[in-house]
Amino acid sequence: MGWDDVAGRANGNDGEKYVVLQVVLTEKFLGTGSGTASLTNLQAEINKQAAKGYRLHTISTTTSGSKGFLGGDKIQATMVFERID
Repeated sequence: MGWDDVAGRANGNDGEKYVVLQVVLTEKFLGTGSGTASLTNLQAEINKQAAKGYRLHTISTTTSGSKGFLGGDKIQATMVFERID
């Protein structure tokens, strides 16, 4: 899927009203970071859910740790998508 780490996923294949995605994105402090790739992947997932008839209802983020000195941070994003009727 292209995420740095997928913590959880509900796929909504059964016509459920809501789909929840929880992902961990990383951003490197030095060098070629994955920050831009993570945003691109995040955008692609939002567009994929939109194509299935869902819209982004809520997104929340929190810092979920660090890779250490000069290693960048991890950001946990939880997204709730609502089926459009």
